[in-house]
Amino acid sequence: MDSTGKINFDHIYTAPDPRPFFGTLRRLDYDIPQQAKAYFTKLIDEYRTEAGVKVPTVLDLGCSYGVNAALYRCDTSMERLYEHYASASSLSRDELIVRDRRMVERVAVCDEVRFIGLDASAPALDYALAAGFIDEAIHADLENEEPTEERRALLSEVDIVISTGCVGYVTEKTLVRIARENRPWMAHFVLRMFSYAPVAESLGELDYDTTGVEGVFRQRRFASDEEQAQILDNLSVAGVDPRGLETEGRLYARLFVSRPNGAAGELASALNTLPLRDQG
Repeated sequence: MDSTGKINFDHIYTAPDPRPFFGTLRRLDYDIPQQAKAYFTKLIDEYRTEAGVKVPTVLDLGCSYGVNAALYRCDTSMERLYEHYASASSLSRDELIVRDRRMVERVAVCDEVRFIGLDASAPALDYALAAGFIDEAIHADLENEEPTEERRALLSEVDIVISTGCVGYVTEKTLVRIARENRPWMAHFVLRMFSYAPVAESLGELDYDTTGVEGVFRQRRFASDEEQAQILDNLSVAGVDPRGLETEGRLYARLFVSRPNGAAGELASALNTLPLRDQG
């Protein structure tokens, strides 16, 4: 277990390529990037229309191997990515990168968004960049250090920040260090055992407004009975009712949007039109 009570999967985020990541998480029905895809696509479209920016820059916080960018750029699904990497067991890392770059080059949406990946895992970032899933990489731990001038320059170009599960492990410290450079729109899928309130309060000091999107979203199945028991305890301490959700064997998340100048409600309303919420 890690400090939050979840099974520790650190080893799958530091491998030289994504095969351990997809092989391990497939067995647990890891699904949150798939559910997030439509919401991020809608968010990007809303930003493009309102800001008049043809090619928005999206920062994927905790991007690991560039999964969210791959789903968008390759117009694919988690199930197809699971199959894609399961069928590549005989390939070398270099051969796998060539295969992935071809997958990226086959689709027409590559130039519609510029993706920057931020992660503490250098091997994951290196792979995401080499495969062409992301355009730029920031290898940093913004929980414990201020961004360098070079990283600040990249953060100042960010229009939208997204994440699918890292908020709670990273806190308002990281989000504020990102937000103060360019005040980008944000959309974060946050496990229900974590409170987004400290992030919302800290971003509020930068004139951000925050609201939640309706519904809950499946993350993955519990890896063991022990993990489920620990997470249920965490939810109880947090005052969150797990009945019908985590009690049935899965981790669940909520989606929060934060946007400058008091417009988060309008953004949440636009995202609420999507029919993909899981009511348990």
